[in-house]
Amino acid sequence: MAMDRRTFTKSIASFLTSAAGLSLFHTQLYARQYLTVEQAKTILWGNEKLEPQVVKLTLAQRKAIREGSKIRVRRSNLQAWKSQSGGWFILDYVIGKHEYIDYAIALEKNGAVRGLEILHYRESYGGDVRHKRWRNQFSGHSHTTNLRLNKEVMSITGATMSCRHLVEGVNRINHTWKVALSML
Repeated sequence: MAMDRRTFTKSIASFLTSAAGLSLFHTQLYARQYLTVEQAKTILWGNEKLEPQVVKLTLAQRKAIREGSKIRVRRSNLQAWKSQSGGWFILDYVIGKHEYIDYAIALEKNGAVRGLEILHYRESYGGDVRHKRWRNQFSGHSHTTNLRLNKEVMSITGATMSCRHLVEGVNRINHTWKVALSML
């Protein structure tokens, strides 16, 4: 049976609409929560007691952080805990390519990165940033060096935007320590 052009066009449009709908649904299946906040605290600080801190950045502090890190500071309130040894546990998020990546970062008393954990990854691909080997590249770095992708921190094929934005987030947190947290 022959199909005229109008019928063919309608059938193709119908197929593409349903395929797009499945595609949108499909990307949501990949969101993963890897760790809770409590699990991340235990991984990064062990049994050391962490006290929640109220940290509200002033406009001047936000400006100084932006100048130092070259990254815009979108929020003035930090979710932060201070360890008994003077270090910090901070919750933050960055955008991957399209979706948010929630992560936790631990800073030593001197501001050096102790560790980084991915809590929630919502992208459909690029989740390799969760691997320990990649996350370990941040350890020991502080505000004294702005980390650069493919210099101090290597990128991951298929996760370039997630890598770039996590590097930027760590730079912003390092400068937040320098400007605000080191005084507390």
